[in-house]
Amino acid sequence: MTAVDFSAFVDRLAQESGEAILPFFRTSIGVENKLREGFDPVTAADKAGETAMRALIRRTFPEHGIIGEEHGDDRPDAEFVWVLDPIDGTRSFILGMPIWGTLIGLTRGGSPCFGMMNQPFIGERFSGDGSSASYRGRGTERRLRTRACPRLEDAMLMSTSPTMFTPEERETFEQVSADVRLTRWSGDCYAYAMLASGHVDLVIEADLKPFDIVALIPIVEGAGGVVTTWDGGPATDGGRIIAAGDKRLHERALERLSKLG
Repeated sequence: MTAVDFSAFVDRLAQESGEAILPFFRTSIGVENKLREGFDPVTAADKAGETAMRALIRRTFPEHGIIGEEHGDDRPDAEFVWVLDPIDGTRSFILGMPIWGTLIGLTRGGSPCFGMMNQPFIGERFSGDGSSASYRGRGTERRLRTRACPRLEDAMLMSTSPTMFTPEERETFEQVSADVRLTRWSGDCYAYAMLASGHVDLVIEADLKPFDIVALIPIVEGAGGVVTTWDGGPATDGGRIIAAGDKRLHERALERLSKLG
């Protein structure tokens, strides 16, 4: 069985999670903080979305593993493992901003093989299998392709928040940011989707968890981009992440980032 066989099932996961999440959006929803210090919000919508996806996976593929942000790990050493983030961008969600998405990733033997970013409020789905990537929304469907941008001086850079960096990481990030044409904060998973769509050239972040990035790797790579850690390693486990639409740009930015020990 190949990853392509799961595309229809991923659509079902996207549909059911969207139906569970949307009734909470732009309502007076309660917000819990998962941290004693700082702010890492979680809502009933996060929990409902992941619960719906887990139930469908267990009914359909009981032998598969699941790694989820809200409900932990189940059989993480299985051949096929689903990596779920019901709402990537919870801060935007609780503010009523539609810059969030449901991340549905699938690994086989520990490597990402399929991913989808679903935004049910806007009605957009970005998906990829590492070899190709596509967009569906507003009655259209098209293949996703990153754009050519070999020079930092011409690049559009995005990152979710300066608070995700340590002081040393922020200093290293600023060395790249100082040379690009434009830097914009916010975006979460949408930054990677826009990179795959050819509107953004670089995404540089830190402190990511597997459920923040696994689903996005096959989308970016399927569109022609590259996703690694700051030292050029695999991005599957999260951490310090750089995504670039052009491999030449990735190499130039990586020269700056890899100097941080």
